[in-house]
Amino acid sequence: MKLSFSKIFETIDLQGLSEISAQTRTSEVQRVLNRGEANSLEEFANLISPAAEPYLESMCRLSQAVTLKHFGKTMRMFAPLYLSNECVNVCRYCGFSRHNDIPRITLSIEDVEREAKLLHEQGFRSILLVAGEHPKYVSNGYVESVVRRLSQEFPSIALELGPLEASGYSPLVNAGCEALIVYQETYDEDTYQSLHTAGPKKHFSWRMDTAERAYQAGFRRLGIGALFGLHDWRREAISLACHAQHLSRTCWKAQVSLSLPRMRPSAGEFEQVEFLPDHHFVQLIAAFRLFAPKAGITLSTREPAPLRDGLIPLGITSMSAGSSTEPGGYSAFDESSFTPIDEQPGEQFHIADERPPAVVAKAIANAGYEPVWKDFDQSLLSEQSAKEPINRPDDQTDKADPVESLDPLSC
Repeated sequence: MKLSFSKIFETIDLQGLSEISAQTRTSEVQRVLNRGEANSLEEFANLISPAAEPYLESMCRLSQAVTLKHFGKTMRMFAPLYLSNECVNVCRYCGFSRHNDIPRITLSIEDVEREAKLLHEQGFRSILLVAGEHPKYVSNGYVESVVRRLSQEFPSIALELGPLEASGYSPLVNAGCEALIVYQETYDEDTYQSLHTAGPKKHFSWRMDTAERAYQAGFRRLGIGALFGLHDWRREAISLACHAQHLSRTCWKAQVSLSLPRMRPSAGEFEQVEFLPDHHFVQLIAAFRLFAPKAGITLSTREPAPLRDGLIPLGITSMSAGSSTEPGGYSAFDESSFTPIDEQPGEQFHIADERPPAVVAKAIANAGYEPVWKDFDQSLLSEQSAKEPINRPDDQTDKADPVESLDPLSC
């Protein structure tokens, strides 16, 4: 019986890997760059080290070349659609935290359809459904009904909501969902407990194993990430790399993607613990690309427009655009600019890149890349299920290379 990641995580020497990063020599960085890839967690630690900073330009060139090899000049486009900001959790850094005095909104299915129509008219065929963690509003078939309504117009539907059992995910997969996104927020358990003081999100290990339960339910895309600004960024990055490595071995039929969001202003007065500056952020993206060359890397509108444009060729494979983080927010957008007319007091956080989707798509095209609005159709699953399944022996799964086993279509 394979161990879940939360059990594996307990055995990982994070302190030792952090010390490797802190003590990395330039010769070790050069060796990894000369090979063009990081084949171990130790080598990933080398690439995010202070010693690697002078080699950032070389890392970016390699990251670009590796991304072109596996993804070509394409950029997957998606938009988040917030269903509800009702939440029973107390998370000190989140705008939806139940102790924050914000307008609480849960969209009716008709309201969801209206919001989705606005996104569809902008060209989106891939959406991410987001909701606060409140079983009264986002259970009892509500999300499943939303998915069934939207699946006819949106071939790719992803979910980001409170963790469920595998049995709770199965109806959502059957309704038309193909991806699940879950952020651990921070992989440091002491920090995690201090930030999540009430509600089901308090359970550190339960959240950590969410992606594996989603895989059991049949999701074909799995997205994980950490929220940078809550703890030491290098230690968080090593933990996320460990998680990606584990999923590539145990959930090898799924497509794995990584997100590296940085803290943004939101309701409440939380101040981030450690700021991740732009040059370290770029170093992190390049290091992940060289460690997991076939994994998708997602960039959200948390980041400002000039930085997002500069990152297009350096390892990113998926971008959101024209985002609203408040339920019903798209209905309050100015139709010509696709930006909020007024402030949105019920938002989860305030975005940094407020450009309309068409402008973002043009920036991608100007960089020589193709914005991809649709890259998946449910009919593909029917064709795949008709084929004979691939049987992979357990001993091969256990020994699978953490880099090569990541799917090339990850996003």
